Amino acid sequence: MANSSNGEHTVTKPPPNPSPLRNSKFFQSNMRILVTGGAGFIGSHLVDKLMENEKNEVIVADNYFTGSKDNLRKWIGHPRFELIRHDVTEPLLIEVDQIYHLACPASPIFYKYNPVKTIKTNVIGTLNMLGLAKRVGARILLTSTSEVYGDPLVHPQTESYWGNVNPIGVRSCYDEGKRVAETLMFDYHRQHGIEIRIARIFNTYGPRMNIDDGRVVSNFIAQALRDEPLTVQAPGTQTRSFCYVSDMVDGLIRLMEGENTGPINIGNPGEFTMLELAETVKELINPNVKIIMVENTPDDPRQRKPDITKATELLGWEPKVKLRDGLPFMEEDFRQRLGVQKKK
Repeated sequence: MANSSNGEHTVTKPPPNPSPLRNSKFFQSNMRILVTGGAGFIGSHLVDKLMENEKNEVIVADNYFTGSKDNLRKWIGHPRFELIRHDVTEPLLIEVDQIYHLACPASPIFYKYNPVKTIKTNVIGTLNMLGLAKRVGARILLTSTSEVYGDPLVHPQTESYWGNVNPIGVRSCYDEGKRVAETLMFDYHRQHGIEIRIARIFNTYGPRMNIDDGRVVSNFIAQALRDEPLTVQAPGTQTRSFCYVSDMVDGLIRLMEGENTGPINIGNPGEFTMLELAETVKELINPNVKIIMVENTPDDPRQRKPDITKATELLGWEPKVKLRDGLPFMEEDFRQRLGVQKKK
């Protein structure tokens, strides 16, 4: 019986047992892990980490809406790895022990491009994955988002904060979709005894981000490498906290392997204004570029900073990579993909 983060003990049915082979004396079966959205930015780094353990078989389901096979090229053909082109809004019949449910466009450019698809992915996709977890007795982890806090009136944000949200804004397909996904997770947990884990992830950056995905770190680095002005959305004082992708993956695996349902914030509490981030990118990558102000997008939260007390106490997790150390890894990756040589 797991503790939910609001301190209530939930009386639940035990989950169904997976294959009887699990208890066989003569058969050391591998852990079979499904990663939805595993061809994406965070998903592919998670796959890399899971594949390091020789006891894991990893199955990726991705429809390549924002993900890319290229991110997984080193594993294609590996005997413990399988890649399925699949959209989670359709049921998936498969035998697994753990499900990391990451499938969902996470950048405003992509989720505003097709908001109906985004909310379907969050709601129907999560229902399908929970149905799978129920059938086969798998533990399921949902990557939720700091966006569930909306434009927060509390700073920093703790897991007990219910949020200040707009249900009809242009970003609501993502924010509200993830809120419903969390609701579904807890309802399946209470009603069917499914083992659930919920991570609320904050801004993450690193190699393999989509170059033109509209998120601020990738925008600034791509602009600096192309000798374009860095476009800071007005007023430039809004803040974000940036977690390097290897730290994020470590947090997700610890949450999956631990005993707490969550929700648990996973992010880096180091807080930067957009102007500070632009200045740092300029200094590290291209001191000659200009920084200019552009109009802001609607519903842009003014502050984002995780309270990671829970992650530290319950998972023994805290981020290790500082922003100044992580940005050069991303610069190198972007240089290769954009074909921009470093100036001597």
